[in-house]
Amino acid sequence: GLLELANLPYVGCGVLSSAVGMDKTVMKTLFRARGLRTPDWVTLLRHDWARTRDGLVRSIEDQLPYPIFVKPANLGSSVGISKAHAHDELVPAIDLAFSFDRKVIVEAGVPEAREIECAVIGNETPEASVPGEIVPAHEFYDYDAKYVDTGSRLEIPAVLDPGLADDVRRLSIAAFQAIDGAGLARVDFLLSRTTGELFLNEINTLPGFTTISMYSKLWAASGVDYPTLVDRLIALAIERHQQKQQLKTSMF
Repeated sequence: GLLELANLPYVGCGVLSSAVGMDKTVMKTLFRARGLRTPDWVTLLRHDWARTRDGLVRSIEDQLPYPIFVKPANLGSSVGISKAHAHDELVPAIDLAFSFDRKVIVEAGVPEAREIECAVIGNETPEASVPGEIVPAHEFYDYDAKYVDTGSRLEIPAVLDPGLADDVRRLSIAAFQAIDGAGLARVDFLLSRTTGELFLNEINTLPGFTTISMYSKLWAASGVDYPTLVDRLIALAIERHQQKQQLKTSMF
């Protein structure tokens, strides 16, 4: 927002898409509006949780089967995320999430999920990389699995049927366009080993961008090396800024 006010070009998504990408409930609502498949969820507010937690727990259990994931709506890096396998784990998981945010998302788990990721680059005509897979050291890709335990590994490209890999790329672009993305994003999916169903999990509008980050590794596997990737993103930022300069900002 500050760069917009200063009328400076910048790499990446604008104010709206960046904000939407931070709020998981708004993000998923937009995905659903565009017909994109994402796991069912319930949104909780701290005010309501403090007043009617028993009723909310019953409502959640009526709508979502266990296991259930509980997440702060506006955080990243898996901070405050829990997997509730049964009733006695649900309330502590929600309390933990509310210690980080006033809004919490409670989401249906995907059976035996594989974690598939895809990188997107572009403005009006975005492109998607080959998909990759994260194989976490823990039950799911929590904070420790990301930053503490070194046992997690990346498989790039992911071992997927060609048709499924094409679906991942197509849906990544659709998710990017659903939030009016620009520049770059990483799109994360959950693929059930038991049913073969593919679910759009979330979009990250400011993914890690070192030479060993998933985003750059996915593009390297797609034939775009790191210097070229940086050049393309800068060119996209300048292109978008130039388009903005063509707009009228005064009636006089």
